[in-house]
Amino acid sequence: MFVYPPEKKLELSENNAHIWSTNLKLASSQIEELSTILSPDEIERANRFYFERDKNRFIIARGTLRKIISRYLNIEPKKLQFSYSDHGKPYLKNTSILFNLSHSQDLALYAVTKVNLIGIDLEYIRPMNDAESLAKRFFSAQEYNLISQLPPQKQQETFFKLWTCKEAYLKATGDGLAGGLEKVEISLIPEKPVDFFSINGNMEEASHWYLHQFIPQPNYIAAVAVAGKNQNLSFWQINKTNI
Repeated sequence: MFVYPPEKKLELSENNAHIWSTNLKLASSQIEELSTILSPDEIERANRFYFERDKNRFIIARGTLRKIISRYLNIEPKKLQFSYSDHGKPYLKNTSILFNLSHSQDLALYAVTKVNLIGIDLEYIRPMNDAESLAKRFFSAQEYNLISQLPPQKQQETFFKLWTCKEAYLKATGDGLAGGLEKVEISLIPEKPVDFFSINGNMEEASHWYLHQFIPQPNYIAAVAVAGKNQNLSFWQINKTNI
């Protein structure tokens, strides 16, 4: 699915979205290099982490974000100045480039588009014995009924499918979990791709969004949501020599 990106400047049309993938385990010299392009507030955030592993993951994730965005805007990564929404979503003023990122364990994903709102969510699939109770708390009544009728292993799989799709939409709008997971209903029909069923009870509103779910690596699941139908996705893989 993921391939190495071209060396030339990357360009986006309004119906294209680029999905980037990178590993969050790097040599200490590479982490140090990425830390030099972070802003003072990002360094401050990195230093708040108690565990060195989490600090390093943050530095790699944010440093890589800067390098990715710089390829679209032809600007030095260190010179990018991020602003933040009320719910903490980073964005850039005075540009049509929109982006979102998500990381879990040792993997990070980035979604970049032009004009259209975009959100991405990534989850590491881990054993859980409370999928049904969590679905009852956070999902719609219909989604809870679906999960409650499944065997335990299928409950876990379905829970992560629904969660990543909902979270991708809420990250696209900038609302985050405060937006209400239960307000975003997902259609799960066997043998068909996942799609939005309704948003805030409105099926018409849901029809204006594009949803794509994929497996970036074994034991992970991800979803990307884009405002606007008929999106073309490109999947780029990052290594230390191509970003």
